[in-house]
Amino acid sequence: MPVPAHPADTVHPVDTVEPYYAPQYLDGFPTAAQEGDTVLGDIDGLPVMEIPAGDEAMNFPRSPLHDTPSMALLLAGLLAVTLSYHKGYKYIENFFHYMFSTRRRENLFEDHTVNETSIQAALIANTCIVEGFIIYFAVQLMWPALAPKLQQGVFAHVAAYTGLALAFYAAQWVVYKVLGYTFLDKVGSKLWIDGFKASQSFLGLTLLPVLVLLMLYPVHGKLLLSVAASLYMVARLIFIFKGFRIFYGNLSSILYFLLYLCAVEIVPLVLVTGLTYWISGI
Repeated sequence: MPVPAHPADTVHPVDTVEPYYAPQYLDGFPTAAQEGDTVLGDIDGLPVMEIPAGDEAMNFPRSPLHDTPSMALLLAGLLAVTLSYHKGYKYIENFFHYMFSTRRRENLFEDHTVNETSIQAALIANTCIVEGFIIYFAVQLMWPALAPKLQQGVFAHVAAYTGLALAFYAAQWVVYKVLGYTFLDKVGSKLWIDGFKASQSFLGLTLLPVLVLLMLYPVHGKLLLSVAASLYMVARLIFIFKGFRIFYGNLSSILYFLLYLCAVEIVPLVLVTGLTYWISGI
């Protein structure tokens, strides 16, 4: 209730000094524990402040972003690309030439790098590492029951998925080599294999920003994994389209090409999906 204040001096009259209000609870608002009550509510008609009971502490879910060996593996792939760039930058500049061109005789005025082995190996390694990370997040989204097991051994699973991606690439390369040797001449086989290497190398570079966003914003995992799957499909379609242009001779060749799609492009993906689930359960 208002308490009239006394004048500070004799110059100012009492009526000119506005009243001030003294606080009712000098020691803070009373609580049920202070008053001895066990039921929260009003005490003697006065409001009671409820003390919040916090949530129990929970462990932060482990992620490759917070796992030192996993991040070291990712940085090693990027470092390999960086160190080999100064010798193989022409290969990166000619990505689209290798992915789309079916010209059997090269232009003498086109500048292509002579030694592309180091930059190709670095780019393919980077692609397999990035795919290993993305598979780690995809498994948790597709099979949530496996998430606790994955979080217990983050690096072990990321390394296993990276090895699986590398083995899948090597198996595809061998199959394409055999098919090219069987059904194409030396030039046609080289054009086909070059398209496969270039599309896979370029795929790793396009998936890298998606992986960074996936590690920083895992709540948007479904959307980002959809983008990653779309980029993978685009890379495969580019390679398949180039193969069609190389193999197509007449209408009867379409039947063989459809058999190739089922046996070489679709069935292996199904097998890799099953193998991924098996590895995740180990």
